[in-house]
Amino acid sequence: MHPIEHLRYVARAQGADPTSLVEETAHALGSLRFDPSGLVVACRRIVERHPFTGPLWWLCASVSTSAEPFDAVWELADEIRSDPTGAELAAVLVDDAVVATIGDPDVIGTGLIRRGDIRVVALDAGHTATSFVRRLERHDVDVEPVDSGVAGRVVRHADVVLVEAMAVDSARAIVPIGSSTIAASAAAWDTPVWLVAGVGRRLPTGYIDAMVAKIDSLGDDCDPWELDVEVLPTSMFTHVVGPHGMVPMGPPAIVAECPMASELLRHSPI
Repeated sequence: MHPIEHLRYVARAQGADPTSLVEETAHALGSLRFDPSGLVVACRRIVERHPFTGPLWWLCASVSTSAEPFDAVWELADEIRSDPTGAELAAVLVDDAVVATIGDPDVIGTGLIRRGDIRVVALDAGHTATSFVRRLERHDVDVEPVDSGVAGRVVRHADVVLVEAMAVDSARAIVPIGSSTIAASAAAWDTPVWLVAGVGRRLPTGYIDAMVAKIDSLGDDCDPWELDVEVLPTSMFTHVVGPHGMVPMGPPAIVAECPMASELLRHSPI
């Protein structure tokens, strides 16, 4: 496949997990060695089409600012492919824990599959948890899908609530819709809420600003509750689980993993 067609394919992709999108994008960008002048424009178009996929911003920002972008792109793909966050999550869960999740979290799923003694209550907002439940069932994980309307009762009896970050800075997290319900319910019952932020999710504030602005603009064209994502203050989370383990929530836990490449925020006709 021609590199430009490959990039168009990635830009149009829907429903793929962030790791797969990063790997496909890395392959497409790596093939642009013959036309390095098009690299930044290609990166800009990718993040425009996937505005809430933090790891794509991380990849594109790192490549755009690298002195050797066509070497860096493969190193970054390897880094997200070997993301240890799932293993770190599995290591800190207590034995026989009951955990509550929301939606279709990729990294959280990887961690839960590693444990054979965990019971998962998967809250479903708008049928977003279907593929997540099926994935866990294939690995014999004890999982029960429930409607998000009973979030209060679920989190009251859970040992921990897990929310996966699509992107995060020190003040705000971009998370799946419904996360505010379970986080607020957990606060009412003193249930810990962990933000699971895998490789590529910690971003400069400028990129989170762009995501928040995009959410606001989409909310002008439809009811805000019809969106798939929402913004939460990081103060709603008690801890962060990432590639280096679990730490209490706070600015030191959310340090950007990539530089700020302002050229990614300029508009490109697609």
